[in-house]
Amino acid sequence: MLTGIHFLLTYACNYECDHCFLYCGPHSQGTFMLAQVKNVLAEATKIGTVTEVYFEGGEAFLYYPLLVESVRAARAMGFEVGIVTNGYWATSTEDAVLWLKPLDEAGLSSITMSDDSFHGGEGEDSPAKAATFAARQLGMPASSICIEEPTVETTEDERGSKGAPVIGGGAMFRGRAVEKLTEGLPRRRWDELTECRQEELEDPERVHVDSFGNVHLCQGLSMGNMWETPLSELVKRHDAGSHPICGPLLRGGPALLAREYGIEHEDGYVDECHFCYVVRRALLDRFPRYLTPRQVYGLE
Repeated sequence: MLTGIHFLLTYACNYECDHCFLYCGPHSQGTFMLAQVKNVLAEATKIGTVTEVYFEGGEAFLYYPLLVESVRAARAMGFEVGIVTNGYWATSTEDAVLWLKPLDEAGLSSITMSDDSFHGGEGEDSPAKAATFAARQLGMPASSICIEEPTVETTEDERGSKGAPVIGGGAMFRGRAVEKLTEGLPRRRWDELTECRQEELEDPERVHVDSFGNVHLCQGLSMGNMWETPLSELVKRHDAGSHPICGPLLRGGPALLAREYGIEHEDGYVDECHFCYVVRRALLDRFPRYLTPRQVYGLE
């Protein structure tokens, strides 16, 4: 049951992180207008099950007036509202309060900071730390997301024997992470990658929406275009089994997706996301309506 709408308020970002599964950066295109935000919020009320919305990116604070008005509009319609940010704007705790106070007054429910080495450092004087301290001064619930460089860990079974390697660090191997972070990591056989472990493609609890109209079930995997078909109708009509990408993924993961469409590939991949992303990228020209926008695959 769909309970959350996550706005990719903009694809633009002041950072260009190696782990970014949307390929965001300073030159990324696509930002909502306020009228579009209000359109999506109105559609969310028609769905009837949506209780919360998030504004993220890219970096949503790059369009601060739009962000404040979007939060205000969402709260006026009864939604719980969260923001995900890298906190670049928090040059000090005192100044961060200035940024956060209008959002607090607009009714922001919570804020999540990307607080790691990819986003300005991890020290006590990092922007994310200053933003977190400021949020707590205002009585605003604040939390953090911490993504690290991938590490290889080895598991042990009950007998103490070494098992299959596990990749730690929290990065998703989609988008720029495939280009920047997979080298040297252990691989699994492609024909073992037979399910989607990360997304609820059949009955999603949340979707991401962007200003191009794409309704993402997973980054770069669209349910359809909400500027062509209203969001509430897209959600009502969603049939993952007949979707040209979701259907094979549900039946047999990225391995079946590659088989069904005859995609040439390597023998091994880090995990299911890695293989799925590579196969989907090879299918972009065949399914441009559902594998979009091209920029989240590193293409203009």
